[in-house]
Formats: sequence, C-alpha cells, structure tokens
Amino acid sequence: MRPVEELVNTQDSGWSLILEWQKQTKNKVEILPREAEKATTALFQTQVTTRSPMGAIVYESGGILVDEGWLRILGSGHARLPRSLPEWNKGKTFQIYGEAPAFLLIADDVIGGFFALNGGALGPDVGKVYYFPPDQLTWTSLNLSYSEFIHWCFNGNITKFYKPMRWKDWRKDTMGLDANTALAFYPFLWTEEGSVAKSGRKPVPVGELWILQMSAASELRGNK
Repeated sequence: MRPVEELVNTQDSGWSLILEWQKQTKNKVEILPREAEKATTALFQTQVTTRSPMGAIVYESGGILVDEGWLRILGSGHARLPRSLPEWNKGKTFQIYGEAPAFLLIADDVIGGFFALNGGALGPDVGKVYYFPPDQLTWTSLNLSYSEFIHWCFNGNITKFYKPMRWKDWRKDTMGLDANTALAFYPFLWTEEGSVAKSGRKPVPVGELWILQMSAASELRGNK
C-alpha cells in the first residue's frame, strides 16, 4: 500500500481535465464537494494516483451526479452520495484494500444499473467500462476507458442511452431520491412481465439491489 503522499500528484493532476470537461458539459453535472479527511482515506484505500481521472475524482470530490442524480459517479463520499468508491467495492469486488479487483464498480444509476471497470473478469478488454442493465442482468462492454466514460457522462447522449428505460414521469419520480437509493421494480425488469412503464416502483438501498440482481443473474446463468 503506497502512502497518500505518493498518490497525490500536484504537478500533473487529472482534476484539471475533469474541470475542463465540466466547463464544456452538455449534460447537467454536479460535482459534490469533498471532505479532506474522507478524501485522503478514500485515495489511500483506492491506491490510484491523482494523475488519473479516477484518482482525481476520488481525491477531489465527494462524487459526481449526472442528469439530476439519475447517474452517480463514485468519489470519496458525500452526505448526498454516502458511498466512497473503495468502501462500496469492499466485500463486492475485493476483500482487502490494496487487492487488485477482477472488476471495479465506478458508478450506478437510479434504476439499478451498475457500471464497472473491467479488471479481467468481465471480458478480454481489460480497462474498459461495462454496464449491467437491470432488465438484462448481463455485463455489456461500452468500449470506453474510464476517462472516456467520464467524458461521455459529461457530454454524451445520456437521453438516447436511457430512452428504453425511462417512463413518462421519470423525472418527477426520481427527483427527490438520494444517491444511496435506487428504484426496485416489480415485476422485475428482467422478467417477461416487467417493464419500467408498468411495473411498480419502490425506493430501496442500492446495496439491496446489488445483492438481489447478482443473485438473480447467478440463478439465471445456472438455469441455462
């Protein structure tokens, strides 16, 4: 485990790139302020330098909310996004801080979709971001690096990407949710009866949705 002093790059920080993208953003992006102590701890636990956009986001922000919180990019944690990137991954993608994960959860959305950086477990394209949609329960490569993914969150066509998963009053129904909560749909979206328009919706902790969907995905694979 490298000390924080070796991870903080003051000469060539990736944060300047993030701020530049924020100035030019086409989507609504809110960078949550960091708490210095939490940021230092999160960076040490993540073991990524701030020269990279990931390290910079962990160290310089509490996280980033896109499209009024529809999409949440993990940082060092904030009252409105009370999950740091390393804390959220511990017990899911690795067991001990400093361990190289087979994939790393980097963001999620209000409908229970998860974004992960492939470390080798999701496919041959190591270093690419994958998406786990709640209606399919399979990891799909977006063919984007972490930096490209962040740029897409800021400037990409989010509306087009999520169009099949948005219902008439989605904005009103998701406006008041904090970023530690997502919507559970019943009938489940991965079933024949489930749909975002017709299924019932209930706010639940994101962690509960992760467990539910990973269990369902494992069961579906076992039945094939």
